[in-house]
Amino acid sequence: MANNNYVPLFETKQVKGRLFFRCIAASIFLGICFIVMYRVMFFPVGGKAERWTWIGLFLSELWFCLYWFLTTVSRWNSVYRLPYIDRLSQRFGKELPGIDIFVCTADPLMEPPSMVVNTVLSVMAYDYPPEKLSIYLSDDGGSDLTFYAMLEAANFSKTWLPFCKKLKVEPTSPEAYFRTASEPVNAEEWLSVKKLYDGMKMRIEATTKLDRIPDYIRKQHKGFHEWDFITHKHDHQTILQILIDGRDTNAVDIEGNPLPTLVYLAREKRPQYHHHFKAGAMNALIRVSSRISNGPIILNVDCDMYSNNSKSIKYSLCIFMDEEKGDEIAYIQFPQKFNNLTKNDIYGSSFRVIQQLELAGLDANGGPMYIGTGCFHRREALCGKQYEKNYKVDWKKLNDTKANESASLLEETCKVLASCTFEHNTPWGKEMGLKYGILVEDIITGLSIKCRGWKSMYLNPEREGFLGVAPTTLLQLLVQHTRWAEGHLQIFLSRYCSLVYGYKRIPLKLRLAYCPFNLWAANCLATLYYVVVPCLFLLKGFSLFPKISSPWVVPFVYVALVHRAYSLGEFLWCRGTFRGWCNDQRVWLFNRTTSYFFAFFQTILKLLGYSQLTFALTAKVSDENISKRYEQELIEFGATSPMFDILATLAMLNLFGSFGAIKMVILDADDDFKVLDQFGLQILLCFVLVTVNFPVYQALFFRKDNGKMPSSVTYKSIIFALLACTVAMY
Repeated sequence: MANNNYVPLFETKQVKGRLFFRCIAASIFLGICFIVMYRVMFFPVGGKAERWTWIGLFLSELWFCLYWFLTTVSRWNSVYRLPYIDRLSQRFGKELPGIDIFVCTADPLMEPPSMVVNTVLSVMAYDYPPEKLSIYLSDDGGSDLTFYAMLEAANFSKTWLPFCKKLKVEPTSPEAYFRTASEPVNAEEWLSVKKLYDGMKMRIEATTKLDRIPDYIRKQHKGFHEWDFITHKHDHQTILQILIDGRDTNAVDIEGNPLPTLVYLAREKRPQYHHHFKAGAMNALIRVSSRISNGPIILNVDCDMYSNNSKSIKYSLCIFMDEEKGDEIAYIQFPQKFNNLTKNDIYGSSFRVIQQLELAGLDANGGPMYIGTGCFHRREALCGKQYEKNYKVDWKKLNDTKANESASLLEETCKVLASCTFEHNTPWGKEMGLKYGILVEDIITGLSIKCRGWKSMYLNPEREGFLGVAPTTLLQLLVQHTRWAEGHLQIFLSRYCSLVYGYKRIPLKLRLAYCPFNLWAANCLATLYYVVVPCLFLLKGFSLFPKISSPWVVPFVYVALVHRAYSLGEFLWCRGTFRGWCNDQRVWLFNRTTSYFFAFFQTILKLLGYSQLTFALTAKVSDENISKRYEQELIEFGATSPMFDILATLAMLNLFGSFGAIKMVILDADDDFKVLDQFGLQILLCFVLVTVNFPVYQALFFRKDNGKMPSSVTYKSIIFALLACTVAMY
């Protein structure tokens, strides 16, 4: 029986423009049907090479159509959630659950301790009862530099937390706040806190630069003795230190308010045991936290993703604690956004349309993917519990779950939970915690949770919940996308493929909605074919598209123009700029022809047993000159890489093709421009690709800074492109 007095803690609303989107999609589908008809009806009867080229182009277009269909399915019914935290406070008051927050770092060089500290401080300062917060740092680098930074953070938090509460600070990352906030009128306290922060930052960066902890600092805390037995970061015992024990009545800030619990963990590592990267770190944190605080809700963030919205916990609890719909929710995913994007997002890192429309579409179909950071989990669901229809949470019972042992005893007894051998012959990494064996372990973990009957939801509040650091060089971006695309394709080719693994467990639309992400890498073949073959056959004098004077040109032009025009409209609606959209299209092409290409073949090699699973960290810092060029929105090419060889060769190939087309048109000027009529679309495609690659030509021939393309890449690209054009013409 329905509760007539029930007032929901959140509201679900439809994304605007659904009818228009569906009309556009229907018209594009009609255009696609005509394109397929053209390819079948005008199949060439000439030479063997022409027939196979036509078939290849047809298969590429069929692939694009399939991928467009899968993307359209995922966005067919997008929704967004609107939480009401005032209702949460009125209904539950002080009966709010404990929250365990996991922060993961792996390398003090690529993820500087000063950055890690800012993330930790930002989540310690949530607008939430501090006695109900427990923060755990997993240091997979096993670095005493990071440990020292955490000691500094523990001390500074005594000043920072009351300051945030008093001034309602947003964001609660000290670095981000002092970088953007203006000095208030009554500035004495503000300047005092800033001075304390600058001093802490200077000490942390000085020890990081020194690459060792001075003896006088090592004597200040017993935890440093753990490093007396460490010879290598991949061969050490478990290091567990409770830096702030929130149960201790003496653990208070400068105003006498309780502090959150703060724990440092470097799990045991031995060369003979696989540590399973971030998934292994997360599982160790789940076990250790279950003994210390055992919060029913877990938030995990990457070390570069600081809290930008102090009310994020309460937003999530509006969903988890909703009496009618909350009990079936396993996790709540926030979008992954960045604080260092340029005005026009030179590397297309914002994922504007994906985050505002595609993930919202997954939400309507059963829930978004778990993307590895900025996610609130129900502990029971993450630990393998099967959802049951009559499942109800007793939040009051879950509130009294903290351990009674002393901090020193917990430090010793919990070490075994983070040992190398603990998971041996247990369900961890299979049925419990994050799953092992695939690069993007977060995706299969989220999928398996849904297949146990749970649902997830997507929260994208007006003020971003979390902000991180986006890549500042093109190579960083391509390496990052290679890892993502490779992991997604591994999922599609494994037993965790959503179409198979989710059969009869999750809705068909949700199974299909996973596929556009899982098939990122597979896009490389069709894209490379479309970038290379029409250009070469233009030089050969063989037309692959309808004549401009033919009515069959209409569906090709319509689908291309309407699809791109609608894409631009969506991007602008998502608060992007025109130049930002152009950059997004450029990066889309770069990814499909390089990072996805490498991801595709690396995945195939791994399936054949020729390669092992590896995990590549993306650097979170860059030197001053690179940062300046990034702020000026100059693409950074200043390194040698096979990816840049491919990019430059493709750019030169289409440049030579364009020159060949111009020559053909000039020579044909006296013949009523028949060349333009016959090869119009091929010539247009070449010119579009040349326009997209304009920054590549700048880097190859005109730029003088260190971000230009290396000379070796320039020479190789010209030689390879000339060889390809020569072969095509004979």
